[in-house]
Amino acid sequence: MNREEAKRRAEALVAKMTVEEKASQLKFNAEAVERLGIPEYNWWNEGLHGVARAGTATSFPQAIGMAATFDPELMKAVGEVISTEGRAKYNEASSRDDRDIYKGLTYWSPNVNIFRDPRWGRGHETYGEDPYLTSRMAVPFIHGLQGDSEHMKLAACAKHFAGHSGPEALRHFFNAEISKKDLEETYLPAFEACVKEGQVEAVMGAYNRTNGEPCCANHELMTEILRKRWGFEGHYVSDCWAVRDFHESHKVTSRPEESVTKALSAGCDLNCGCTYERILNAYEEGLLDEKYITESCVRVMTARFLLGMFEETEFDHLSLMDVETKEHLAVAKRASEECVVLLKNNGLLPLSQDKLHTIGVIGPNANSRLALIGNYHGTSSRYITILEGIQDLVGDSVRVLYSAGCDLWRPNAESLSKPEGGDRLSEAAAVAAHSDVVILVTGLDETLEGEEGDTGNSDASGDKADLRLPESQRRLMDTVFASGKPVILVNMTGSSVDLCLAQEKAEAVLQAWYPGARGGAEVADILFGRTAPSGKLPVTFYRGTDDLPDFTDYAMAGRTYRYYGGIPLYPFGYGLTYGDAKVTEACAEQIREEGTENFGGVRVKAKVKNNGICACDEVVQVYIRDEEYSLAVPNPALAAFARVHLESGEEKTVELDVLPRAFTSVDADGIREIRNRRFTLYAGCSQPDERSAELTGHRPVQISVEL
Repeated sequence: MNREEAKRRAEALVAKMTVEEKASQLKFNAEAVERLGIPEYNWWNEGLHGVARAGTATSFPQAIGMAATFDPELMKAVGEVISTEGRAKYNEASSRDDRDIYKGLTYWSPNVNIFRDPRWGRGHETYGEDPYLTSRMAVPFIHGLQGDSEHMKLAACAKHFAGHSGPEALRHFFNAEISKKDLEETYLPAFEACVKEGQVEAVMGAYNRTNGEPCCANHELMTEILRKRWGFEGHYVSDCWAVRDFHESHKVTSRPEESVTKALSAGCDLNCGCTYERILNAYEEGLLDEKYITESCVRVMTARFLLGMFEETEFDHLSLMDVETKEHLAVAKRASEECVVLLKNNGLLPLSQDKLHTIGVIGPNANSRLALIGNYHGTSSRYITILEGIQDLVGDSVRVLYSAGCDLWRPNAESLSKPEGGDRLSEAAAVAAHSDVVILVTGLDETLEGEEGDTGNSDASGDKADLRLPESQRRLMDTVFASGKPVILVNMTGSSVDLCLAQEKAEAVLQAWYPGARGGAEVADILFGRTAPSGKLPVTFYRGTDDLPDFTDYAMAGRTYRYYGGIPLYPFGYGLTYGDAKVTEACAEQIREEGTENFGGVRVKAKVKNNGICACDEVVQVYIRDEEYSLAVPNPALAAFARVHLESGEEKTVELDVLPRAFTSVDADGIREIRNRRFTLYAGCSQPDERSAELTGHRPVQISVEL
């Protein structure tokens, strides 16, 4: 069903409704209109990395981990799994007249905010710090969720529009001041791609204000940019209880009726929260014109018609038997394998099982289920921690010793007066002493980095004060490194943390993110060489926060790899393999738009060879720098990428298209256009910075381009 037909049917249905009935459809927990055959419907559902909060479902790595795969095809497959399982759950629940929360077809995913500051607790819900990478991962994910059948399979939602990335503790009354240049250059491109390329059905407004106006009633963002400039035709939903913030926190209105009027008249169609319960009050007071109620009701009912909620669909056969299937678990396994990033390897990895007698597995995240799943997660029928993955892999052939070593972040309850950490540290030291190699598993989980109100840390904000691991873990690291045994550090976080000590003292360092419910098995496979690591960092790993701007400053200067002037610990786009792949040659040719003489971008042909003894997957990356325009992004920016598999000694030629948009720059007024003729392209397996060259031993091939 196309949107035109769905809208026509929605308009016909809405025309039969009273104003009270129309108002009842604009709450996330929409009421039934029995006389018109409309059942109640709860709009709130989540599918960030698997169907969430709705029982058993296939569990994928957290979004930041999936971003590390640099694999758009995988993202579409993940979206397809979620849509199948989401439809199946909807069919089962609605057939039993269960229409409660997390039982619907409207999924408030993906999160395409830019992870501009490593302290932001919700950053691991995103696809990282780069607008281009974010858009390339989000668009196929949306296509997978929504499908291309007669009816929309699920409705995706791009959130949180716009300029939303912490601090969490301030989000209900914070004003993000963002220049026109930074908006167009960094904060808006992923949303634009979701709308124009992804045809995303919904957009969710953020809690905060952007440039003085609440994001759920922001004329510039919602009308001028989203609907007029980008042509968005779907529905707009508030973040949960964000409209209440208008009068309670932002103080831009004085009471709920004014907030309702402000939001609805600006085009916020659906309210997650309670404030739209006052729609009729505002209408009866003469504050709110009925046309806004009607307009929004048509939009939300259009979505329900697109989803086929009032008729038979091609998805009605899906059932519980289509959830967590063998095929779906295979996609999750692939995602968990591809997300792990090898940050350092002195040659110890991959481990040789037949050369080991005893392995020590130490750390608070080694046997933690919580560290597997991130936030906004579902329930898995099985969990495999890193400890369990190692135990399953080596079986009885190698002795595995285990010690948690310390609590994730709290001092040991029995050792509050002992700064050395007491018996757990001594146990960890004993495990190390008896082991041939130690696998030390550190990190965080959703109780330490996450969403305001959902976390267990002291201020409940979910943000990090700095990049250091908790003191308990720092003491544990000192103890284990002091053992003198070779140490492999596996870090499980959704963000950049200070791994300077590990880079200095560990033999190998892996960033495993939150790899999914069964991700411990894939981490074990990588440790023992059954799979080669292939992930790349979607965020910069800094050494600390001393040279970063203030967390509340939304200017991009000094932030992310595109603007940072310092030397990172591990750069964006960096990640090692067990092979030794490099781009040996590259050339570029201009291409034309099909059937025209218009500039269609540049096609890069990169020859990449694996000189190592192990087969590997690599990510060929192309970066671009404008050589003339003074206001261009200062550092080379990602413009194209492609995954490639290479056997030992194999050489392939990869073609990557750098689209015309990559050649544009944004001026102070937010105007994007191609402004000059001279550019430099860099084709390699990392970005063209000195730190990447130092870590990899390779430099990208440089190509001069003149348009």
